[in-house]
Amino acid sequence: MRRLDPAGRPLARAAGVFMGASMAMALVAMPTVSSEPASAAASAAISAGRLPDGYRDWRLVSVAREEGDLDDIRAVLGNDVAIEAYRGGRTSFPDGTVIARLAWSYESSEENDRSFGRKQSFVAGHPKNGVQFMVKDASKYAETGGWLYAHFEDGQASRDAAQLNACFQCHKAVSGRDYVFTRYAR
Repeated sequence: MRRLDPAGRPLARAAGVFMGASMAMALVAMPTVSSEPASAAASAAISAGRLPDGYRDWRLVSVAREEGDLDDIRAVLGNDVAIEAYRGGRTSFPDGTVIARLAWSYESSEENDRSFGRKQSFVAGHPKNGVQFMVKDASKYAETGGWLYAHFEDGQASRDAAQLNACFQCHKAVSGRDYVFTRYAR
């Protein structure tokens, strides 16, 4: 004889309905994961002169090749706040945005060239020109367009005020894009 619940449903089905409803309620009650704590931690580390944990795992914004005195190939990465702003097509970035620039020497790859049968391949070589960050906090860094500019060489923060001020002076050329040169590569 099958056992029934008060509504006349077989108990196994009632248990399934109960479990499904319980799981749905648990999912709704779960706290949402926010990028704010990670963004705050990254911002605090950079302003304290430390590389932020996990920045190499941030998402790619774009790549660039710089010639002249810089002569490097670079990747621009963004934290979650930056990526959301970029993907949303925003022309200004919210507080908590952190953008990183990594650079390497631009080197011919003999190994790849042999595979192609001609000289055509270039790759990232040794790290070059340090790691740079822009951290957005419009009120804290109002004097520099709302951004903190930071430069690290071999993991050590640059304390050269003239060098860091030069960052802002250069970025003034793109003040209409919230001082950010790099556009999102789709």
